[in-house]
This record gives sequence, structure tokens and C-alpha cells, in this order.
Amino acid sequence: MPAFYKELVYKTKLKLVGGMLSKPQSKPMVFIGAGSSNELCKTIAQFGIRKLLVVTDGPLRELGILDDALATLAGAGVRATVFDGVLPDPTAQLVNEGLGVLRKEGCDSVLAIGGGSSIDCAKVIALAAANDCSAEDCIGANKCKLPTVPFFAIPTTAGTGSEGTCIAVISDNETHDKGGVIDNSMIPKATALDPVLMRGLPPHITAATGMDALTHAIESYIGTIGNAETDFYGLASAKLVFQQLPEACRNGDNLEARQAMALASYYGGLAITQALVGYVHAISHNLGARYGMPHGLGNAMVLPHVLDLLKTDAAKKMAEIAVHVGIGEVGETDQNLANKLVERVWALNREIGIPGTTDLVKEDDLDELVAASLAEGSGYPTPRYFEEDECKSVLKQIKA
Repeated sequence: MPAFYKELVYKTKLKLVGGMLSKPQSKPMVFIGAGSSNELCKTIAQFGIRKLLVVTDGPLRELGILDDALATLAGAGVRATVFDGVLPDPTAQLVNEGLGVLRKEGCDSVLAIGGGSSIDCAKVIALAAANDCSAEDCIGANKCKLPTVPFFAIPTTAGTGSEGTCIAVISDNETHDKGGVIDNSMIPKATALDPVLMRGLPPHITAATGMDALTHAIESYIGTIGNAETDFYGLASAKLVFQQLPEACRNGDNLEARQAMALASYYGGLAITQALVGYVHAISHNLGARYGMPHGLGNAMVLPHVLDLLKTDAAKKMAEIAVHVGIGEVGETDQNLANKLVERVWALNREIGIPGTTDLVKEDDLDELVAASLAEGSGYPTPRYFEEDECKSVLKQIKA
């Protein structure tokens, strides 16, 4: 494809997507701190809700993470039905199963308790329920006429920021290709950032999800459609991650570090809702679709390589991040500061145990992975368009 034509396609996609998300976004009512999840549950009852579908995964339910919330709901007169069938990278079929439970039980609202997969699944259930349609009918941007039924979220990981976004990702039942659902009404009515629920996360999940938050912060900031508000959230998120993620990994019982990471995740979600993401996500999404690689881990492994490729084109923005998070000083050259940011991301990955390579990536898959990643990346507001050899170089560097 000629370079000028690629650039035209790139700009056209950006105009379409940017136009959909450029309007000011609503934000959830936020409850913060130890026990805030119970406060949210009390508030749900105050809204007059009486039949609630709780969307989660089996392991969280077995660990008793839901127990306090369910008891609080019951004590407030809310009948909760639990759908605990969520799996990583939920498919449209799985969403429809949860939707079937909602309809069978006559639930009029949805509460997600879990990580990004549970929240994304719950978002689409809430949207499809309101519009009397299936999950497949929701895929795309603003496909539904009616807003979601009342929807709430309690994240149990700190990374996806899904509790603050209008975007959900669900996979095709057969191919497992990922499809986006974009609808402003999928931003929760309220969310609780409760560090107590995150205390038991093992270090490797804390690390991967934390790097997901950092990726949101950086990609939203260095992209081309951000604004003063998204920049504010992106910088705040990045600083919290650099300061607190190592401690959250070392000492999972440190509620201050857990709280900081919950905020970092939320701020990152607010940033990408309007400013979107970039090539790190484009590549990571395709690693997840093809190999089942956890999204946060994929982002963490890819992030320093993509930043290294962009450190000239995005030098000014990367320099601003470096100064804000305290790894450089005002007065240094933008290029020097951008280099320091790349080096600090590498160092953070090493400190928290993110592997540099993976044996999942196969040589025979590279061409297809590159094509799919470039196709997705062309719809993001990245500092510049990647060439095939650059994208392939990223994949080769993380391939064991």
C-alpha cells in the first residue's frame, strides 16, 4: 500500500473514532478506600434497585471475595443473582449466557465484581439487556439506541481501568478475534476502589495489571487526540505506578500502595476513554487473541519496545512524562529525557518480574500478527504510523 494512501486511511479512521469519543465523558460516582465496596452496595439499594445480577468469575466467588458485598446487598433489601461464569477474554457466547441469567431471574440492573474481563462482560450484558438484543448486536460504536440498565462496577484488580471507560472488549466465539463495544452509557453509574479486595492478588498479576495501567497512562498522553483533562489523568496515573507498583508487588498487604494502584488504574481508564491507546495495545490485543496471553503481560512486554521506536517522534511528550514522574529534570533535552523514560520502563519491568521474552510467539505467525497489529494500530492516534519491519522487530524481540 502506498505511503500516502496508508496515511489517508490512518487519518480517516482517527477522524471517525476521535469524533465519537471527543465529547466530554460522564464519570462514575466513586467510592474510595477500605470498605468502599460495601458503601457502594448500600447506595445501590438507595437507588431503588431490588433485583441485581452480579457478574464475576468462579475463583473470586470461591475465595469469598463477594461475601461481604452480597451480605450488604441482602441486608439492604436487594436480591442478588450471581453469574460466575466469566473467563479471561470473554466471548459473545459467554456474555449471552449471562444475559440469559439476567432475563430468567428478572434482574433490572448489573454489578460487576472482578477484573477487566468481568467488567467488560457485565457492560455488554447491561447494554444488551436494555436493548433486548444479543452481545453480537452490540459490537461496534454506538450500535444500540437505549442506554444500559443501571450498571455498577467493583474492580478487584488495578490495571484495566474498565470501571471508568465506555469501552468493552469481547471475543468472537469461533475465531476469538477481539471486537470492541463502544457506548457512552457503559460507563458505570458508580464504582468502588476498595484496596481490601485487591490485597490477595499474587505479585505476578499485580505486576502485569499495574503495567496495563502504565500503558494506558503513557499511550493516552503521547497520542495525538488527548486534551488537558486526559493529560492530567495520564500524568497522575504514570506517577502513581512508578512510585507504588514495586511496593504493591513486594507487599500485597500494603493498603496504601494498593489504593494508589487502584487510583492509577481508574485515572488511566478516564484518560483512554477520550484519548485512546496505541501500538502497544494493537500488538498486545493480537497476542492475546492468538495465544491467550494476558493483556497486561502483553502490554508490559511490548511497551518499552514501542516507546523505543517512538522516542524521537514523541520526544516532547515522553520528556514531559519523565519530568513529572521524577526521572529527569527540567532543562535536559527532550531526547535525553525520552531515553530516560524508556530505560525506566525497562528497569521497572525487571524490578517487578516481567519477563523479557515469551515462547508463545511462533516464527510462522509473525506475518499474520504484524498485519493484524498494523490494521488495528491504524485506527489509533499514535505519534506516527509504523512500518511492517518495525512491528515485526517488536515481535521478534519478545520472541524467545
